Amino acid sequence: MAAQVLRRKTLANLSAHSSSLFSKSSFSLQRFISTLVLGEHEGGSIKAQSLSAVVAAKSLGEDNSISMLLAGSGPSVHEAASVIVADSDTFMYPLAEPCAKLVHLIQQKGGYSHIMATSSSFGKNILPRAAALLDVSPITDVIEISGPQLFVRPIYAGNAFCTVRYTGAGPCMLTIRSTSFPVPLTSANSKSDVAPISQVDLSTFGEDKVCKSKYVNHTSQDSERPDLSNARIVVTGGRALKSAENFKMIEKLAEKLGAAVGATRAAVDAGFVPNELQVGQTGKIVAPELYMAFGVSGAIQHLAGMRDSKVIVAVNKDADAPIFQVADYGLVGDLFEVIPQLLEKLPEKK
Repeated sequence: MAAQVLRRKTLANLSAHSSSLFSKSSFSLQRFISTLVLGEHEGGSIKAQSLSAVVAAKSLGEDNSISMLLAGSGPSVHEAASVIVADSDTFMYPLAEPCAKLVHLIQQKGGYSHIMATSSSFGKNILPRAAALLDVSPITDVIEISGPQLFVRPIYAGNAFCTVRYTGAGPCMLTIRSTSFPVPLTSANSKSDVAPISQVDLSTFGEDKVCKSKYVNHTSQDSERPDLSNARIVVTGGRALKSAENFKMIEKLAEKLGAAVGATRAAVDAGFVPNELQVGQTGKIVAPELYMAFGVSGAIQHLAGMRDSKVIVAVNKDADAPIFQVADYGLVGDLFEVIPQLLEKLPEKK
């Protein structure tokens, strides 16, 4: 197997130079590290999750040469060492087949030691297919990078962590949780060099005659609320809200707090809100400064998506609800009484 799971207690005894598990290619990997980051962009801007991938790539080593691949067109990225642009109508929409083939083409020319993407729908769609083309085994949902070949990822819905050492042939392919690699704030006086941009030679890129997927349409919510994945405050509602009409209370509260709106899978399945607002193991992973949960029982799948939040506030009628086991502040009460009181006491957002 390309990935070998190690017990946590053996980490103190690991030595990259003395371990017999490293192959000859592993030693050359330590001497020279280069990373290709799959960048996601929309509306002419790089998404914040992709910048987190650049932060994660820097953890691989001080001498790591980082390049970001933009399939389509977009602005330069100051945090990356260089930007590679593949400008073609083929990549107008991020379909897995052409994008994975593009990664394969660039890897053949660039010979990167690592290829990295975020654990978003974008990364999960493209990277596994690209890994299959390159005949390597990817490591998913990385939350900590201990070395060029040593990674930590959650298992059992986040209830345990395993340390994985990659011993396979290059490149080492990873998806990372953007919430575990926050982008540092830059001051107004800070200076950054403009990243050089190079175009991909697509003359040898042949389009597949039969594509198994095709672009249908793209829908998004027109809202002034912050993006759920990167919001400082998230207000989440569960099935206890009982209807889409009642869920509007959550939206009103979020509007007053300048927060993003989240939902449990049960609320999404009931049709209260669209599925892009789902938080949890099969939804979005969030780690805001403040996470407020109303009528959320705290199923293990939901906790996997928000347990890294800095402060968790829970309101539930059931005093034995699992959500209270991870909450910093808990209130046993009826959300239909608590939320109106909060809306009355909170000032209007300026």
